[in-house]
Amino acid sequence: MRSAGTVAELVQRQWGDHRPGLRHENIVLSHHQVASGAAARAALLADLLPAGGEPHLGVLLDNTPEFPLWLSAAALAGAAVAGINPTRRGAELDRDIMHTECRVLITERAHLPLLDGLDLPGVRVLVTDTEGYAALLAPYAGAEPGDTVLARPGPGTRMLLYFTSGSTGAPKAAVCTQGRLAAAGQSLVGHFGIGRDDVHYICMPMFHGNAVIADWAPALAGGAAVALRRRFSASGFLADVRAHGATYFTYVGRAVQYLLATPERPDDREHSLRIGFGTEAGAVDAARFRERFGVRLVEGYGSSEGGAAIQRTPDTPPGAIGRAADRDDLAVVDPETGRERVAAVFGEGGKLLNGAAAIGELVNRGRTPFEGYWRNEEADAARVRGGWYWTGDLFFRDPDGFLYFAGRTEDRLRVDSENLAAAMIENILARWADAAAVAVYAVPDPVAGDQVMAALALREGVRFDPAAFAVFLRDQPDLGTKMAPRFVRIVSAMPVTATNKVHRVGLRLEGFHSGADVWWRDQEGAYVPFGEKQLTALTAEFEEHGRAGLLSPDAGGA
Repeated sequence: MRSAGTVAELVQRQWGDHRPGLRHENIVLSHHQVASGAAARAALLADLLPAGGEPHLGVLLDNTPEFPLWLSAAALAGAAVAGINPTRRGAELDRDIMHTECRVLITERAHLPLLDGLDLPGVRVLVTDTEGYAALLAPYAGAEPGDTVLARPGPGTRMLLYFTSGSTGAPKAAVCTQGRLAAAGQSLVGHFGIGRDDVHYICMPMFHGNAVIADWAPALAGGAAVALRRRFSASGFLADVRAHGATYFTYVGRAVQYLLATPERPDDREHSLRIGFGTEAGAVDAARFRERFGVRLVEGYGSSEGGAAIQRTPDTPPGAIGRAADRDDLAVVDPETGRERVAAVFGEGGKLLNGAAAIGELVNRGRTPFEGYWRNEEADAARVRGGWYWTGDLFFRDPDGFLYFAGRTEDRLRVDSENLAAAMIENILARWADAAAVAVYAVPDPVAGDQVMAALALREGVRFDPAAFAVFLRDQPDLGTKMAPRFVRIVSAMPVTATNKVHRVGLRLEGFHSGADVWWRDQEGAYVPFGEKQLTALTAEFEEHGRAGLLSPDAGGA
């Protein structure tokens, strides 16, 4: 089958295919019904969008069938979808909708309270699970793909406006065209051998690029079916996989940790799943997942921006993501000077021995497919500087050119003038058998820079043993002298964002919270409870060095 240049072409290929194409709870739609439903919605959209405005619609939905139907409709019509995050509130939610110039907003009754009090002039709101919505669609039931377009879709037609999940400032809406999304889907089809008999399980939120670019698009390109989960559930994961016959899914690291934290069962390997594709699972958790569930997790690298690509090859070493794609000239550089970092040196067991010298920011010095942010020239300029695309991600490279993910630049710590990557410390702490989930982040040092704080969610039925934890740290040969957590906070569950990534901003804001289960490493390396006495002493240190303001939650706690 020839390659498709647009998502619209991929949607049109579903016409006449009466195999099951979309599953959700008790609903099963054929591929043909999906294409038919998309055509009807495209025709409705053409009548609803005002002339002269941007052809943008917002989708404020959980993972229900209406989400992929409207994605397909937008592709056919030549419109763009802005994925609206339902965890946003008030002025922030208002800003997301208005910034992306949505003239139609697709939502459901469960999310209507989020819109109360918002000022959304000129925005037509459609509520999918109502009789009024069904009546509105009914006259368009006979539409076919290609009947109605706002503009003839081409590879350069805007398709997605997906907000990046940065930790500071207003989220930026990354542009993704039909050509780039179609190419991404078709590339993954070839990479993973996705075929018409596969079923893609989408449990990551579809308002984020992970689910659409890495799960929905390759299913569409490969003729595979899609099974939707309204929201991720670790306890419901295997039951869904079995019910739908799922073979492929995408993940983020925290979701994998929550799956591993579920009680083990003798039938954990009795399912149809063959592969998971995602980011930030870590080598330890990936190995545990394969051992327990018999499923290989393939770490990938990418984002809604699409500014750099790393390809996995059969000879990719464990822990590495792959090498630069042919079109890219990727380098790992010092974020401040732009000088290329040295190659990684590994010790026994593949442990990185020269992280301080090898870890840097990944840049693309070649031609980048980055298509910009919607109406945000300042963010565009920050992302592309000196002709290079700066990913904002930390990596290191081995002597053979294989690239290893080391975290986000925003998650760097500077301890005693040494730069550390939070992800590298997390990977080491994840080896501790008692830990179900780990997050590492910076809290301020009384004199200068940062101190390391770790949040630990423990496995069911386990209590924190400070002495055993200290011994574990001493036994890790690649735990540098600056890496051991000065503070350890025990949490019942790791706080996560709507995209199932650790909510580090919230952890930083809470900072030194003596009311929580926090432990402090003393001068001898032992962990002792961090109570009012320790907080008072620490506060005095901050005051002595004129950094008392950094203890305030308003200062970010870090």
